[in-house]
Amino acid sequence: MNERQNYRVHARVEGRVQGVGFRYFVIGEAGDLGLTGWVRNRLDGSVEVIAEGERDKLIQLVHVLQRGSRSSVVSAVREEWLEGTGEYHGFSVRTTL
Repeated sequence: MNERQNYRVHARVEGRVQGVGFRYFVIGEAGDLGLTGWVRNRLDGSVEVIAEGERDKLIQLVHVLQRGSRSSVVSAVREEWLEGTGEYHGFSVRTTL
């Protein structure tokens, strides 16, 4: 795949990332980067992110996830890289799973 192709990153963010506005932080950052996908809380206390777009923009998002928002404390970001599908339009919050 070349750099302009659509990629997908599936990330799980662990730490103090629920109840601190983290999902809305992710939506803002992903929107600024022109990415599509979704974010949701997980019952285990983590936050799950699926984002699609250009690889360099996704790398920037992963760095943002590692840094976290001002009120969060990120202990780990686990990521999986895949080929993008183009199925998302915009970036949204999904129901907790």
